Amino acid sequence: MSKEKDINIEETTENPIQENNPENSDSPENTENSENTDEKDPLEAAQEENEKLRDQLLRTVAEFENYKKRTLKEKTELILNGGEKTITAVLPVLDDFERAIADKNEDAAAIKEGMELIFHKFKKTLEGLGVKKIETDDADFDVDYHEAIAMVPGMGDDKKGKIIDCVQTGYTLNDKVIRHAKVAVGQ
Repeated sequence: MSKEKDINIEETTENPIQENNPENSDSPENTENSENTDEKDPLEAAQEENEKLRDQLLRTVAEFENYKKRTLKEKTELILNGGEKTITAVLPVLDDFERAIADKNEDAAAIKEGMELIFHKFKKTLEGLGVKKIETDDADFDVDYHEAIAMVPGMGDDKKGKIIDCVQTGYTLNDKVIRHAKVAVGQ
């Protein structure tokens, strides 16, 4: 029995080696197919993947270039036409000034009242655009909002570091200082 097992083992080990070994095969087709499978398929797959990635990269770069051009155009338009909202809001005040100048009324009280009405309308227009006056009455000096142009000595300890007088009004636009208030500060 042991001889039969040995022979059977030898027979089974010889046959698979001969069948699977392409070098032992006489057919040229088997040789070409095995070479194509080993060499060309991974190469072709890599080339296809390379072309796919290259195409994706080119599309992404083109899309990014279009994005940059579009945002640059939008930014340019914003800069050129950004004041349109402000000008449109101020034009009614300009119309009121034109009407006041065209009026031939000599009454000083009427002229003063008309100027006050236009002034209040102008302030409301600016407030609607986000412009606010920086308050200085009885306020502490704050370098973020005020610019000291004079120091007033001898005002007493209760006025030290306080704003005594406002020489020029300051304004903020949407909580950003666009002009500091010029003030005199107690020393």
